[in-house]
Amino acid sequence: MAPSLKTTVAGIELPTCVYNASGPRTGSSAAMAKIATSESGGVLAKSATMKSQTGNPQPRTWHETEKKLASLNSEGLPNAGIEYYIKPETISDTIGSTGKPYMVSISGHTLADNLKMLEMVAAAAKEDSRIEAVELNLACPNVIGKPIIAYDFDQMADVLDQVAALPCVKDGSLPPLGVKMPPYFDGPHFEKAAEILNKHKNIVRYSASINTIGNAFAIDLAAEMPVISSKGGFAGLSGPAVKYTALANVRKMRELLDQSIDVVGVGGVESGKDAFEMILCGAAAVQVGTTHWNEGPKCFDRICAELRDIMTDKGYGSVGDFQGKLKPWSKEGAAIARAAKKAREGGTKTETNGKAAAATTQGNDQQLMMISALLAVLVAVLLADKFGVVTI
Repeated sequence: MAPSLKTTVAGIELPTCVYNASGPRTGSSAAMAKIATSESGGVLAKSATMKSQTGNPQPRTWHETEKKLASLNSEGLPNAGIEYYIKPETISDTIGSTGKPYMVSISGHTLADNLKMLEMVAAAAKEDSRIEAVELNLACPNVIGKPIIAYDFDQMADVLDQVAALPCVKDGSLPPLGVKMPPYFDGPHFEKAAEILNKHKNIVRYSASINTIGNAFAIDLAAEMPVISSKGGFAGLSGPAVKYTALANVRKMRELLDQSIDVVGVGGVESGKDAFEMILCGAAAVQVGTTHWNEGPKCFDRICAELRDIMTDKGYGSVGDFQGKLKPWSKEGAAIARAAKKAREGGTKTETNGKAAAATTQGNDQQLMMISALLAVLVAVLLADKFGVVTI
């Protein structure tokens, strides 16, 4: 029997542990419906503002094409506005009969906007229980003139204090709340962020790490100018290049956060191997952003299939069998790693040798064919000479 990818995030059961990040390809019900019919474990809508907005000027996205390691975006939160994402019609058009969990994301320009949108989500969820969670984006680096909230710890604490005081939180009508976090790089910053989240563990049900790494920059060599038009060319970095920073954030946040707060891993996930590593570091689930952007919803089917293959090879029947069970470095583990590397290299050499042998055999066959043809001509000439035949 195939391994199960079922998991639970913030008390919500997901059929698979892989789902979309809020970002490109999540702005409309038509786009999200394609996610719902894939193997994605749920559907997370585009981060919404109070009113619809078009975002930053074009060009605002860029993909590095040589090694395909990085993407930049400075979208500036283009979205249809919060009312669109909580309408029953939008939800119906998105999830249809799939039964997939539907989650909304909010990223207001002001604290007042965020508080108002949380109240709106709670009111909508009272009427439509299909809204199963709300993700509060504390990490967007791409809104012109707006700082990243979760880098200002006093501001972050104040935001969550005021969220905790909302009537919809006190009466329990707000769906489970998650927070989207920026990448941290310094030990004390991890500790301070975790301290604030732990203080609010009664309202924060999961933490999603990480958002894009802010203030990345790329240049068009031919034009000698930035590839991004807004913010002087500065943008958020995503894709495989951020995976190892994301892994570190998932690992550290899982170590520091109260066990009642789930961790969702996001950043650089493009394969089943990446998803496995995130979960091994303690993630309850993983979100996929840039790969979904580049590849479309079929990426969820592929990543889930690859993850199942890894689990089968390792003898794991469920996500819980390895979630958070990263082993410490050891000499025994290093020996296992060396043996695995040697086996892989041996397989490559065998394959290479096999190709070389096949090429040699093919070459020998061609030589034999040429010799046979020459002998046939020689025999024909001799026969012609003996019997007086003038043509061959």
